[in-house]
Amino acid sequence: MKRLIILSLLVICSCKNKSEDTKEIKASEISLNENKEAENSADYDLKIYDYDGLEPLINKNDDKVHVVNFWATWCAPCVKELPYFEEINEEYKDNNVEVLLVSLDFPRNYDSKLKPFIAKRNIQSQVVAFDDVDQNRWIPAIDKDWSGAIPATIIYNKDKRKFYEQSFTKEELETELKQFLK
Repeated sequence: MKRLIILSLLVICSCKNKSEDTKEIKASEISLNENKEAENSADYDLKIYDYDGLEPLINKNDDKVHVVNFWATWCAPCVKELPYFEEINEEYKDNNVEVLLVSLDFPRNYDSKLKPFIAKRNIQSQVVAFDDVDQNRWIPAIDKDWSGAIPATIIYNKDKRKFYEQSFTKEELETELKQFLK
């Protein structure tokens, strides 16, 4: 009976230690992953524009179809639809389609939230930050009917331009894009 009790105690103690070791390993793995994300995000060369700098990027006159999405990391519908823009970017890059993601995140969050978000999700589309406090100037300049709400998207080419103040499903985005492809 004594042997059975001692054996039971040994099994319980060894399981507890194993569990603690696993927790320590998982905690260190998480810490390493966070460090890698921080390193990757620190390497991201985030271009920051005011409206005068952004304006040429959203009004190009070339042979491409441009998809410009205004979004922010704090906007749940924006984050939900970002993978669709990434898919469009990948699937249509050979069809002269260019995707630009314009972040409206707050400047104080560029290093702590935006860059890690881009790194963690491995965003391949071009991302720029937009920092211009004169909303009364740039909102109507981007589209006269825009309320300023996000997500918002512009799809255009040299012949046609359409503004969308809405979120998209992948199918909806693709349907709208196809109207611009020749």
